[in-house]
Amino acid sequence: MLSEQMFNLTTSSLDHTTPAPAVGACPPVGIQLEGLILPPVLTVDVILGILGNVVSLWIFCFKVKAWNPNNLFLFNLVIADFLVLVSLPLRIDALLRRHWVFGDGICRINLFLMFTNRSASIALMTVVAIHRYFKVVHPHHRFNRMTKRQAALVSVVVWMLVTGPRIPMLAYSHIKGSGNATQCFFFTSYKEASRAIIILVGMHRILTVVEFIIPMAMLLFCSIRISRFLKQRQMGNPDKIRKAMRVCAAIVAVFVVCFLPTTVTTIGVWAIRSYRPQDCAAFYTFTQLNIVSLGLNFLNSALDPLVYIFSSTMFRRALCSSLPAALRCGKTDDSLNASSSSGTQSTSQYELKSTRADRGSEDL
Repeated sequence: MLSEQMFNLTTSSLDHTTPAPAVGACPPVGIQLEGLILPPVLTVDVILGILGNVVSLWIFCFKVKAWNPNNLFLFNLVIADFLVLVSLPLRIDALLRRHWVFGDGICRINLFLMFTNRSASIALMTVVAIHRYFKVVHPHHRFNRMTKRQAALVSVVVWMLVTGPRIPMLAYSHIKGSGNATQCFFFTSYKEASRAIIILVGMHRILTVVEFIIPMAMLLFCSIRISRFLKQRQMGNPDKIRKAMRVCAAIVAVFVVCFLPTTVTTIGVWAIRSYRPQDCAAFYTFTQLNIVSLGLNFLNSALDPLVYIFSSTMFRRALCSSLPAALRCGKTDDSLNASSSSGTQSTSQYELKSTRADRGSEDL
């Protein structure tokens, strides 16, 4: 029933706006479907994301004693999540009010943070997976001797690569409409006002597709190679296989759930605009779905703490040690604590042993 009402609402708005649209003259997209779906989805994203990332930031800042390249990459992922989480409440407010009240400057920054978060999350998770691939499959490669300084440099390069293509967004206004009908959308109409905006929208669509397909291919390659290598070399230790595979599996799952829908709907908008330029109903539908799929994009901020747990032994142990005794993690941590309390080794010796183990065979 709801879908039928939305279809009638969509077609009626199209009919009253432009009875016979010409090529490239489809009407602007307003807030309808996303106005119903996105507010609760984004609210859940913000609540879960803030809770998970505040805990993650606290652990990285106060609990993790020995930093390594893997933890530096994960820490940058926390920063990327926080940048988008502070911008989402403004988007929720605009959807509930059904118009944007924060002005042009805040609109530009809001869109910049939203799209940069997607690119940064994809890039940093890919770096984590590649780092794990070299640790497992090529343990003697010089890549594994990366220092903290070099890891910090890699992180800076990643940030430059993901923010560079998005910086031009800050140079142009993205406010649509006027008065109580203003909206802050990157693209909502079939034919944008200026050539610069047309180029920006085209770059955005290309980046949305490319930055998903290439990292996804790399993730699948890393996952398959890790699985085959460990099955050949570690037949007697299936637990190692599970631990190593959990990292890539967690990242692939986040990719599929959070980023695949946006990629598919972006390709749909692109195809309709290129090959069916007079099909305004299809363009409207895919554009609405593309905007709604952004809600899943930002779900990655809530799911990323799971990547930290699977990717970092030090993070996992710090988290477990911070929980109440009744909620402590599995048998491994319990047995280690028991052996420590039995007097076989002191607390400082145990911490030193754990740190060395993390540095040598990280997460395996």
